[in-house]
Amino acid sequence: MPSTGTLLQAGIEAAVMVVVILILTRINGLRSFSKMSGHDFVITVAMGSVLASVVVGTDTGVAIGIAAIVALFVVQAIIGRLRTRFDVIREAVDNTPLLVMEDGAFLDHNMRRAKLTRADLIGKMREANVLRLDEVRAIVFEPTGDISVLHGDRTVQDDLLEGVRR
Repeated sequence: MPSTGTLLQAGIEAAVMVVVILILTRINGLRSFSKMSGHDFVITVAMGSVLASVVVGTDTGVAIGIAAIVALFVVQAIIGRLRTRFDVIREAVDNTPLLVMEDGAFLDHNMRRAKLTRADLIGKMREANVLRLDEVRAIVFEPTGDISVLHGDRTVQDDLLEGVRR
């Protein structure tokens, strides 16, 4: 069983790291923990790993943890700014959304590419309150891994499918 001093130290280190992360999140903005693209996800997982290693690890001190978290925020900020300015960066770090169902028809070739099954899509349709397959206008496998279900009795505006691979 850990000593009271060890538990207290872990609590203080956790509090310090959380405060640092909150401050950096305020500086860097809401995108800090979004999952808009693949790099956002990687940075978020890395931050969680750093936090855990500082709080429960014995080899990683708070100063090293703070330096690592700051570095991750800086990398995320730089990538975020570069991807808004340069298409080549955006194409390198962002996944492209993929159309997996259109006008009630499963697009098997894209489902294979995304490694999705019909059962995966049917489950998402139930979550979206789809009552009939012919209500589905489009299902998009998003860059974040989310699945968007567009359904109803109207056609999908072209702007909503801009950049989506067919």
